[in-house]
Amino acid sequence: MRETSNPVFRSLPKQQGGYAQFGSGVAGAATQYGHQTDQYAPYLDQRAGVSRPLTIDDVVTKTGITLGVLSVAAVFSYFMVVANQALVLPFSLIGAFGGLALVMIATFARKQDSPALVLSYAVLEGLFLGAFSFLLTNFSVSSSNAGSMIGEAVLGTIGVFFGMLVVYKTGAIRVTPKFTRMLVGNLVLALFGVGHGEGLGLRSGGPLAIIFSLVCICIAAFFFLVDFDAADQMIRAGAPEKAAWGIALGLTVTLVWLYTEILRLLSYIQND
Repeated sequence: MRETSNPVFRSLPKQQGGYAQFGSGVAGAATQYGHQTDQYAPYLDQRAGVSRPLTIDDVVTKTGITLGVLSVAAVFSYFMVVANQALVLPFSLIGAFGGLALVMIATFARKQDSPALVLSYAVLEGLFLGAFSFLLTNFSVSSSNAGSMIGEAVLGTIGVFFGMLVVYKTGAIRVTPKFTRMLVGNLVLALFGVGHGEGLGLRSGGPLAIIFSLVCICIAAFFFLVDFDAADQMIRAGAPEKAAWGIALGLTVTLVWLYTEILRLLSYIQND
């Protein structure tokens, strides 16, 4: 399987295999990819009669649960901050650094299939997103536009997600090692600019900041192609059903990044 740029997916079990269509099901996987399922034998043996191969329904269900928890936490965080603006900083810091710590644990301790860890990440990122959304929509622009900006950012994130899923399913863009290396290189440039871009004026508003945000949005969007491919390969290889939590975590990480970039872009446009 091609190396994914998402750190959560990089820590999941690897297997060999070619390009596949996400959501194509697992019929015949035991015969066509039988040699690939050996690595999952310990999981299946430990839970004989309980574990079964991963399906697209598992991925959709676990991802939906994760995003649902994140959304509830984000709404709670936003309205708590509206009532008490002193909570902006603690919610932002606890959510951002706590979420990052859990992703690191999932990645390096290989705990990404733990429902408790994934849902805890969703709660922490929800706290961060609620506070971040309030901060960006009430201090960077007029508070009267806050609701519409957040709604536009959510719709934009959903639109990009399903748009890239269509791109992946149709094979319009092939996920190759060269494609992945290009994304990783661009990600490094986007995330590790001078002062996170502030020193270059990349986060201070204006035309340059708008262009930079558009580039980040494009990079985040293309990450979905690599992540869909990683998830697809696991389904086709007959990974255990609990691996769906790891896939949900990886997709949520990308979705959170995409939402924050779209909201930044909207704030720049509102200020112009």
